[in-house]
Amino acid sequence: MLREFRLPDVGEGLTEAEVVKWHVAAGDTVTINQTIVEIETAKAVVELPSPYEGTVSALMVAEGETVDVGTPIISVDVPAEEGSAEDRAPIPPPEGAVEPGMHGGPAPKEERKPVLVGYGVKPGTTTRRPRKQPPAPVPASVPTSVPAPTPAPVAAPAPAPVAVPPQVGRVSVLAKPPVRKLAKDLGVDLSAVAGTGPQGSITREDVQAAVAAPAAVPYQAAAVPAGGEERIPVKGVRKATAQAMVASAFTAPHVTEWLQVDVTETMATVRRLRELPDFAGVKVSPLLLVAKALLTAVKRHPMANATWTDDAIIVKRYVNLGIAAATERGLIVPNVKDAHAMSLPELARALTELTERARAGKCPPAELTGGTITITNIGVFGVDAGTPILNPGEAAILAIGQIRDMPWVVDGQLAVRKVTTLALSFDHRVIDGEQGSYVLRDVGAMLEDPLRMLAWA
Repeated sequence: MLREFRLPDVGEGLTEAEVVKWHVAAGDTVTINQTIVEIETAKAVVELPSPYEGTVSALMVAEGETVDVGTPIISVDVPAEEGSAEDRAPIPPPEGAVEPGMHGGPAPKEERKPVLVGYGVKPGTTTRRPRKQPPAPVPASVPTSVPAPTPAPVAAPAPAPVAVPPQVGRVSVLAKPPVRKLAKDLGVDLSAVAGTGPQGSITREDVQAAVAAPAAVPYQAAAVPAGGEERIPVKGVRKATAQAMVASAFTAPHVTEWLQVDVTETMATVRRLRELPDFAGVKVSPLLLVAKALLTAVKRHPMANATWTDDAIIVKRYVNLGIAAATERGLIVPNVKDAHAMSLPELARALTELTERARAGKCPPAELTGGTITITNIGVFGVDAGTPILNPGEAAILAIGQIRDMPWVVDGQLAVRKVTTLALSFDHRVIDGEQGSYVLRDVGAMLEDPLRMLAWA
């Protein structure tokens, strides 16, 4: 019996997703919980397991296509003995599965719904399938209807006289030896030349005209790409990021402050940490100490870890530390849950694993939601500073510029030191200028002297 698997809501409250990659093909045998497809939601690539066991009948959505939640994406032929009479009832031909009858008469297979979060969503937004079918009938209707062919011959006669002679010439090319030699010297294929001489023979003028004609074709073909345009669909990560940034920029009143910091001692501390056995196999970078400094500053100034609502300011006593990551699919901001409760080695390990998953596109939806404050490291792109935009629902975001050698005054003497620029953007509804300045000042002070992290922790 045939079963159709509908695109589920994977727990983010989204309405659509893009099919990135199929792991099965028609005719393959699948088992329950076997990964069958990868989909991309607004910010994450999620692997979907099969709720059925049987043979894949058809893949109903192509890779790269975006479909609504509730749309059938694959059909599986389930052995009849696995279903009861109730199981057979809802599945007459595929039409029964397409109709919103999924909620009525749940079969034993429906009991496997917990395999996927939100499986069996209410159908009603399955608008993709009707869209696919109009293109198919359109070409079919042209040849079958009587009126449609009548305009076609009107356009056809013009090219017909030109196209027919070359086809005849392929059977028997009529050309004198001097003409053949000329064509050979000029690299002209006589079988593709329409002759204008007696009995359709090819003349010297025909060969020369054939040489001139192709010359214009490459010129035009080359000119199209040079002055052409590329249309990039706005979807997936790019679409979600754009919506979030617009919502943030036009909702929260942003204020950005900058601070140049001598991080020479921070760089020395990073080198020492790399030698400790506690950090073996873990990437230790300046980002680790920046994250620890921000966590300490949040503890000293809790309003930096808050959310504005129309009724109240919600101050959060936990920190889910977001790390902005540039991936092939665009910018995402996964977060380390309960980063405030981690030791330095635990934080280092969590940051390493988080960035690896982000770059591989394997962050689960839970890691992409619930952040409370964010760090973005724009220094890796060779940039000194910027004005970062808040993630919606957060009150502050810290940007780190590149660390480079700069002249710096130390104890009244000019010296070359490692210097970076910090930029803190904050929601002025939640954080006053004084509080924002204190947060930025404290982070800078701890990066100038990492021992302060111990004193203030």
